Amino acid sequence: MGNKLKVYIKTLRNFLESGKEIPDLEGFKRELIREIQFWQHERFVHLIVTFLFAIVTVAVLLVMIFAASIPLFLLFILLLVLLVPYITHYFVLENGVQTLYVIYEEVCRRYMDQNVPIDCIPEEYGIKIGKLK
Repeated sequence: MGNKLKVYIKTLRNFLESGKEIPDLEGFKRELIREIQFWQHERFVHLIVTFLFAIVTVAVLLVMIFAASIPLFLLFILLLVLLVPYITHYFVLENGVQTLYVIYEEVCRRYMDQNVPIDCIPEEYGIKIGKLK
């Protein structure tokens, strides 16, 4: 999933850097918002999975402290080794979604009146992006 998001972002950036006009701006923005929603959902699911995985890892560590055994130690090491890729993947999703926000803001800025505030995302989608500093 992380690679798919990276390819999508790269494709968007290449298109926007090419300077080509977007024939259907509203359709493009709707599609981009739809993609943002998809990746937000994906990010949220991975947040829950990563969080629960971390809780299980800590629980095994606590049990291991009170009942030291080789199988528990091996389970703890296995969980710890698997937790690192979960966290890394969540990090990729989080940064990718943030990048999509910036791309959406760029589209709003570039193809709309320059004085239009950044909050050009329709309220119906529940996404609110503040101005970049």
